[in-house]
Amino acid sequence: MNETQYTAKDFKAGQPRWCPGCGDHALLAVLHKAMATLGVAPHETAVISGIGCSSRLPYYMNTYGMHTIHGRAAAIATGAKVANPNLTIWQISGDGDGLAIGGNHFIHAMRRNIDLNIILLNNRIYGLTKGQYSPTSPRGFVSKSSPYGTVEDPFRPAELCFGARGRFFARCVAVDAKGAEPVLVAAAKHKGASVVEVLQNCVIFNNGTHDAVATSEGRAKNAIYLEHGKPMLFGENKEFGLMQEGFGLKVVKLGENGITEKDILVHDAHCEDNTLQLKLALMEGPDFPIALGVIRDVEAPTYNDAVHGQIAEVSEKAKYHNFQELLLTNDTWEVK
Repeated sequence: MNETQYTAKDFKAGQPRWCPGCGDHALLAVLHKAMATLGVAPHETAVISGIGCSSRLPYYMNTYGMHTIHGRAAAIATGAKVANPNLTIWQISGDGDGLAIGGNHFIHAMRRNIDLNIILLNNRIYGLTKGQYSPTSPRGFVSKSSPYGTVEDPFRPAELCFGARGRFFARCVAVDAKGAEPVLVAAAKHKGASVVEVLQNCVIFNNGTHDAVATSEGRAKNAIYLEHGKPMLFGENKEFGLMQEGFGLKVVKLGENGITEKDILVHDAHCEDNTLQLKLALMEGPDFPIALGVIRDVEAPTYNDAVHGQIAEVSEKAKYHNFQELLLTNDTWEVK
């Protein structure tokens, strides 16, 4: 950690070129603030993206950055982290870039537990190419590439992350700076692959897809902010809570049927067993609130540490340490 005190301004660069009202503007601003809070120097930070509207973000960061090719952000980010483990790596991907052509790289980054901070901006549409359905578009979604509605079920990012042995998953809303900043900070502090799903509307091609939580009033009614060690309460006056019912969850109202806060489930983000965490991540309205905050945060060995540890161990036992020693160590012949 650098002792220099940074401000959001230290991480700003360029003039963002997104549509007015796009959630990318808000996410960029809160990411600048989160980076300042973390205190990692700009020259010790790299922001790597794929292709898409959100993938322009590295241009607006006063850090190292790379705007790569479609779907390959995770692959490039993996290489950068393994080659230089001292870098703090932020990967920026959209739902199309990260989960369609980049889906294979995504699941293996999770499986390997590489120390990357993956921000997945999910607007359920391909915006840059002008409105085709994406891997997270709901069944029946009408778009330019599905004029009669899609006939397939979408990926749910949390389900994909958990299925690939992901150790950190969180969710926030792009325009909710108060809720987003602590989530981004927690993701960066997690040692290993962290995924933050950012819910945002595409104001041009899919406006309203996350309207239930797009405003502070909507989030008060339709979302639950999860905090480790605290009861799962939600509602405008925290009048509702979550309880277990069989193998599932149910919504209850405090005061009804003798239910008190002591009956409400307490969130455990550090539990190794992800059964309950996944149920929370998959909750949808109108029957359940949408879970925001850090849902899963579990420690595990990282790929990058294991690689460098293995190299050090093998190097200590090796008979040679450079190419010249290799040539001269074993049998040699002199040709006359």
